[in-house]
Amino acid sequence: MHHKDLEAWKKSIELVTEIYKLTQNFPEEERFGLSSQIRRAAISIPSNIAEGCARSTDKDTLRFLDIALGSCAELETQLIIAESLGFILLKDIESKINHVIALISGLKKYLKEKT
Repeated sequence: MHHKDLEAWKKSIELVTEIYKLTQNFPEEERFGLSSQIRRAAISIPSNIAEGCARSTDKDTLRFLDIALGSCAELETQLIIAESLGFILLKDIESKINHVIALISGLKKYLKEKT
């Protein structure tokens, strides 16, 4: 399975693009703080999907998909903080995160049933 063929990877790349656009308008003092953390968490999602797919076993792939899901939770948490600070409206991005979570979860289910 090649990561570039996976809908979960494609949608998570789109999510990263949206996150970069969303964080462009953060206050300057957040450039190396919350904005940077949010971007790193978002980038971690497709990166871990790709790394997992490059592994030789489904067990390894599942481990990296779990890490990608952890990054989704981290991203959600950081965006909730950004919303509470008045930087964003979470509803603008929340459905995209939930869609990526569902795709990764579906991929995990497929791999578990396959083994």
